[in-house]
Amino acid sequence: MINDERVIDNLEELEAFLLAVENGSFGLNNVAGVALATNNADGRPFVAVLDDNHQLLLGRWVTQEVFENGKELVRRGPTKH
Repeated sequence: MINDERVIDNLEELEAFLLAVENGSFGLNNVAGVALATNNADGRPFVAVLDDNHQLLLGRWVTQEVFENGKELVRRGPTKH
């Protein structure tokens, strides 16, 4: 469940979010991966940070444009450091 109503609306914000996850800025433990997904209830797209049991640790809503165009960025990871 995502309680944060902020929406990532461009690829630069998505990359910054991925970097923050990678750098430990959210203080999450046991991060195993990141994926783009859709909410089963309403089809709303989001980026999901998952643990090794595929449980949601953190999610952030994304626009449909980011969902469609950010797949490769999520797949290969952020390039900025």
